[in-house]
Amino acid sequence: MGWLDRDRTIAPPGFNRWLVPPAALAVHLCIGQAYATSVYKTALVKHFGASLTEIGVIFSIAIVMLGLSAAIMGTWVDKNGPRKAMFTSAVFWASGFLIGSLGVFSGQLWLVYLGYGFIGGIGLGIGYISPVSTLIKWFPDRPGLATGMAIMGFGGGALIASPVSTALLKMYDPNSGSKGWVASGESVGKLFLTLAVVYLAYMMFGAFTIKVPAEGWKPAGFDPGKVKAATLVTTDNVSARNAVKTRQFWLVWIALFCNVTAGIGILEQAAPMIQDFFRQSDGVSLVSAAVASGFVGLLSIGNMSGRFAWSATSDVTGRKRIYMMYLGVGAVLYTVLALGGSGTTFLYVALAFVIISFYGGGFATVPAYLRDLFGTFQVGAIHGRLLTAWSAAGIAGPLIVNAFLDAQGKPGQLTAASYQPALLTMVGLLVIGFVANLLVKPVDTRFHEPRPDRVRTEEPAMEA
Repeated sequence: MGWLDRDRTIAPPGFNRWLVPPAALAVHLCIGQAYATSVYKTALVKHFGASLTEIGVIFSIAIVMLGLSAAIMGTWVDKNGPRKAMFTSAVFWASGFLIGSLGVFSGQLWLVYLGYGFIGGIGLGIGYISPVSTLIKWFPDRPGLATGMAIMGFGGGALIASPVSTALLKMYDPNSGSKGWVASGESVGKLFLTLAVVYLAYMMFGAFTIKVPAEGWKPAGFDPGKVKAATLVTTDNVSARNAVKTRQFWLVWIALFCNVTAGIGILEQAAPMIQDFFRQSDGVSLVSAAVASGFVGLLSIGNMSGRFAWSATSDVTGRKRIYMMYLGVGAVLYTVLALGGSGTTFLYVALAFVIISFYGGGFATVPAYLRDLFGTFQVGAIHGRLLTAWSAAGIAGPLIVNAFLDAQGKPGQLTAASYQPALLTMVGLLVIGFVANLLVKPVDTRFHEPRPDRVRTEEPAMEA
């Protein structure tokens, strides 16, 4: 397994750093399939005879394991390099689908929890953090752009997975042309098998094309000394062990948790939610299942573009200010969605699109936020620990939405009013996150690594 070692991935002189983002995207586009689970959520509810909450647990377990594995394995990923990490991620992610399909075929829901949720979730966590710190090192002059490139693929994964999954479900199910069709369990099982093979192959492409920069490498013409430092940016380093002892780490944790909880609730329920918002008095929705599936894909565009555009913008505005927008403007938009989103489909789609772009932007910006506060020394490991906020949000978001909805009625009977309690709860969370972000100050010097042992070179400061 020596061919997976970090030493085998060091780029030769003259290597073009723009060849690295496609390798990162190969992994993130695959694991981003997690956002397309709503496409077959109703099918699983019918197949297992379960509630929305019981099926939502599959997604929650996956997100919990994402955060936990990122937190536990972050230091291992930093030490062993992105190739070994991406290879490991691919094996876990594909195995998750295989075991999940066995659970669907055999009617054993616990096997889906174990496969897609637990084992696949480990693949999610390792794959998510594996290319991030590598890209930050390749792009010290534009850290927000770098993290945006690395993480936008995760947001865009559903853009591909959603329509492809819908097409495959129709192909695998002979009853797909019937009125009010819901995919059969067998077709979902076959879909899982297909995704396992395809994702394994594509993630291996990413693992074997990723490169890390040689020690001391910097972009041509880049002079860190000419970049003006700003208030929140340190030129020192904080270890992962010390970072979790700082108030800044936990304030950013709260801000990320609130932003993610608010967004993930919508994403996990995206397809049925738009149908429920426009359900008529006779119980029939103005939005068909096919259009709802397309809406999931559209949200994926918002998620992906937000990760790239907002994170790149943070190189100019600063991370703290861009987070004020995610949380403050996001709270206003959620209020409008809850109280007036059912007015027109255009308003609903526009609000959801911008909200999800903020959700994605929060993910993509946070590695650069951590790099500003704690330096690049162990930013990958610190990022992994911070993603426990995603784990917590993966439980809280779907639970809040599904618990409120289960109390309001059954799938097929819900309306826009059924969603108001959940959405207004999200507004409260966003306000809490906004306050936490406001309280972020520079890290106290007592947490910095001793200067003689400092690893980090002088790099640009973009935070205001």
